[in-house]
Amino acid sequence: MSRTADILAMRRQRILRAFASSNVLLAIDYDGTLAPIAPTPDQARMRVRTRRLFTQVAHRYPSIAISGRPLDDIARRLVGIPIRSVFGNYGGEPSPQGKPPVRVGAWVTHLRERLSTLSGVVVEDKGYSVTIHYRRARNKDRAIAAIHDAARALPGARVLGGVEAVTLLPREGPDKGVALQRARRLLRCDTAIYVGDDDTDEDAFASAHPDRLLSIRVGPSRKSRARYHLQRQADIDRLLQSLLTLRQGTSSSA
Repeated sequence: MSRTADILAMRRQRILRAFASSNVLLAIDYDGTLAPIAPTPDQARMRVRTRRLFTQVAHRYPSIAISGRPLDDIARRLVGIPIRSVFGNYGGEPSPQGKPPVRVGAWVTHLRERLSTLSGVVVEDKGYSVTIHYRRARNKDRAIAAIHDAARALPGARVLGGVEAVTLLPREGPDKGVALQRARRLLRCDTAIYVGDDDTDEDAFASAHPDRLLSIRVGPSRKSRARYHLQRQADIDRLLQSLLTLRQGTSSSA
């Protein structure tokens, strides 16, 4: 039995209703949440219905996206949806410094050298972070062990798991939780709903007390700091439809 509870179960509707009726910010991840996980990052797309529902929801709730993708990439995928802010690189973009940390470039060089013999492992340089994809690796256990072994040698790197990927962030840098709470304050919202799907979302799930944050993970989990879950990624449409129904006839004013 999972520790998280299904937010779409009938007995949870009062919780969703309470947050929807508050001065709430909706914050949502992209890959694995708004869009199904795809064989390669470039192929990840929202379903037509999801895009339509999210567009309608964003008219009624102040909404933001917080993604691990580079800012220009995720912003391009959300064109036409009236969200208030977009954060890339797990909250690292937009950056007050305006340029990527030098150490991340050194990490990329090191990882590509160390992992070059592993077929199906791809090191993605995002400037402010690094993601190592092993979805296409023949021996995934060997790939994971090699990635973690290579990452241990990197100074100042914080290692996070994902869906068939490992992400490295600067240990002292911002994260999704920091980005979420910063946006909530700037938009003057009292509460937040955050939806994500993997370990990179755990900072957001734990960024506020449960009476101020409705944390929802895609997929049941025994170890997540999220309190609630969706059974599968396709259920994001049901969640968006529920939020839309709860605020039908209203518009966002925060």
